[in-house]
Amino acid sequence: MSEERERLKYKLYYAACTGMSISLYTMLSELDINEANQLLNENLSDDEGQECSPLVAAARCGHEKVIRILLNKFNPDIEQEGVVKFDGYVIEGATALWCAACAVTSGADVNHSTKTNSTPLRAACFDGRLDIVKYLTCHKADIHLANKYNNTCLMIAAYKGHVDVVSFLLRNGANPNERALCGATALHFSAECGYLEVVKELLSYNAIFYANDTGMTPIKSAAERTQQKVVAYLVERPEISKEEQVEALELLGASLANDKENYNISKAYKYLHQAMALRFSDPDRPIMKPAVPPIPAYENWVETQTLPELEAIAGNTNSLHMEALVIRERILGVHNHELPHPIIYRGAVFADNARFDRCLELWLHALKLRQKNHIPVVKDLLRFAQVFSQMLHVGVQVTYVQVIEVLAAAIIELERNKEKLAKPGPKDEPETVMVICCFMYKILDEIESNLTTTLYILTILTKLMKKCNEEEKFNVRRMVFALNQLQLTLRNGQTLLHLACNAETPVDDFHTNDICKFPCAETTRLLIRCGANVNAMDNERNTPLHVIVNYHKAISDFLTLHSIITDLTENGAHTDIVNNKGETPLESSTTGSVAEIILKTQIKISLKCMAANAVKVNNIPYRGLVPSGLDEFIELHGKGIERWETYKAELNTL
Repeated sequence: MSEERERLKYKLYYAACTGMSISLYTMLSELDINEANQLLNENLSDDEGQECSPLVAAARCGHEKVIRILLNKFNPDIEQEGVVKFDGYVIEGATALWCAACAVTSGADVNHSTKTNSTPLRAACFDGRLDIVKYLTCHKADIHLANKYNNTCLMIAAYKGHVDVVSFLLRNGANPNERALCGATALHFSAECGYLEVVKELLSYNAIFYANDTGMTPIKSAAERTQQKVVAYLVERPEISKEEQVEALELLGASLANDKENYNISKAYKYLHQAMALRFSDPDRPIMKPAVPPIPAYENWVETQTLPELEAIAGNTNSLHMEALVIRERILGVHNHELPHPIIYRGAVFADNARFDRCLELWLHALKLRQKNHIPVVKDLLRFAQVFSQMLHVGVQVTYVQVIEVLAAAIIELERNKEKLAKPGPKDEPETVMVICCFMYKILDEIESNLTTTLYILTILTKLMKKCNEEEKFNVRRMVFALNQLQLTLRNGQTLLHLACNAETPVDDFHTNDICKFPCAETTRLLIRCGANVNAMDNERNTPLHVIVNYHKAISDFLTLHSIITDLTENGAHTDIVNNKGETPLESSTTGSVAEIILKTQIKISLKCMAANAVKVNNIPYRGLVPSGLDEFIELHGKGIERWETYKAELNTL
């Protein structure tokens, strides 16, 4: 009966999504009215990640006939909330009204908000539906309601470039100078996105050139995003001082010189020249550039100070690139989150031209900037592993100093990941639970990525350590020890040592797999020597020894298998620990006699292990009766009478 009901529920949802109003009505009319209403008020999850009722689904897809049938013939909960996808964004707590304004005539609250305080009017402004915006405001929708970031309807319409909606909102009293929590106004959003007509409309309603919390004014935001038309218009505005004009033109030129999407070196030079000319337009009161210390990553480049100096480098693209990077850092400041992107782009161009030295200098500088501002560097760390691997593969020298600097950054990042995991935020409010869950999921994703990348870095380091002096080797081991002390694992409980022993450890396929292959005996040895727990168990209670004995290339890669098993056992790995299946490493082995032979030569069962096994096998009470330190040790051993018989048989073969 329940299966039939679930099938019917799916059919109703599908009919609502696809606009099959007649089919929907036919199915519902054959049911008891109470049963029909109950089905209509239940959410269903689809393959696109949405979870909502038929009414919300129909409203989201714009099927007016379906909505009218549901509202006129049945009694669905018009305030029922769901999860929908809207222009690529996942919206929690969305109602039918939020998706389609035609539910208003049935009495829905036009100001009903989502979990983030987004209203139906805001959704209509986002999509540029002036007709729905007018309809909702006629039914008393509040144009002043902002979301939890204090982002207003006017701001979202300006951000999306819907000038007709912007004009309507302004005519109806929307405040052009309302500021979001980040300090930005609608003028910021329209300027940085390049919507000149929206910018003009906002200024006609006396929009003010505020700076946001990072010191960015609308004209600076437009310049940083290479919005040439907006900058050209704004520099002529009376509100913009001469100093601001110079700064905007310099930032525009500097950004065009190193922008991945809009790179144009000739226009970059044009705007830099225009800015320099403006600096000296009044010979009696020239605007001199402030002195800034040279930055090694930019070749210690010193900015040009005069027109002749700038004109002298007009034909030298590298000089212009460095000039531009210095200008961006001077104007934006080291705490601006947008500063690193062009630095990384310029470094990537160097890498593409096999200028790995310059690539690494720029990327290391960008890495420091991001970590200084607590910006996640997941992709940055992987980028280093890729370029180091590429360099080693083609025979270019990779230096100890470069790799150790990246390892240090990786450890810092993992420490921050661990801190975030321990302090996700307050959980006393029910509406924050979903947000916290999403946050935790994101942090776990970052930990998994960072751990895997760190493993690549360690593997690369092992290939350099042969040429390191004792002080450098000690420094590596000190850092790896600190890394092991973090005790971070993947979701499945696998540690770095598990991963180093595991043939199934994922390896990035952009150059990294040319150098990093697992299991890796050298990486395993480094981790063990630096304090990795050789008896750590994953979620299936598998130890690194359980993992390595299942290496499917046991014969062709015998040396790796033998080396890792030997290193593990000689450093205290228990050969009698059982996993969730009750299997020791020897019993779980799929490599046949190869691992068996190696293991049997390494088995050294202590009296302590025998006693622990006997306690577990015979179900002898021990908790609270033995020293607390023995509890965990006993828990590692034995499972069932069959396990004990196998255990005794193993002893007899020794």
